[in-house]
Amino acid sequence: MLILLMTILMMSIYIMLMKHPITMGSTLLIQTISISLMLGFFNSNYWYSYILFLIMISGMLVLFLYMTSVASNELFYPSMKILYLTMFIMIMYLMIMNIDMFYFNINNIYIPSLNLNISFNKYFNYPNNMIMYLLILYLLFALLVVVKITNFKKGALRPSFKK
Repeated sequence: MLILLMTILMMSIYIMLMKHPITMGSTLLIQTISISLMLGFFNSNYWYSYILFLIMISGMLVLFLYMTSVASNELFYPSMKILYLTMFIMIMYLMIMNIDMFYFNINNIYIPSLNLNISFNKYFNYPNNMIMYLLILYLLFALLVVVKITNFKKGALRPSFKK
């Protein structure tokens, strides 16, 4: 559990130091996996974390497509600041692991389990199911509008040079 907390903390610091889109995407992917695992440990099952992971991955795919069509093909050079920061955080982590502190004992934290069957059923029962149907129709309408707005004849955002 402490390793996941340290990973989330390190990825939050790393994303501020990244300049290349690919490294930012990989950092965001690692942080999403860590947060999904942490959310899965706190709940009785992994449905919420699975949905969070799928939503983040779909958003990252859209961002990746946008970046590959707009960004130039620049080379990636690793930063020494990130290497030094990683070494510092790992040394601090090892020091914390050697010290037996009461506050980092995760077994003492009581986390009540959620009754997920009741929480999912209330969205599909009578008063709230109309809102669910409205959201489904709204997403379908937004999809159709986006498809209609985009022009298939224009192609990619970045021009390609043909020889």
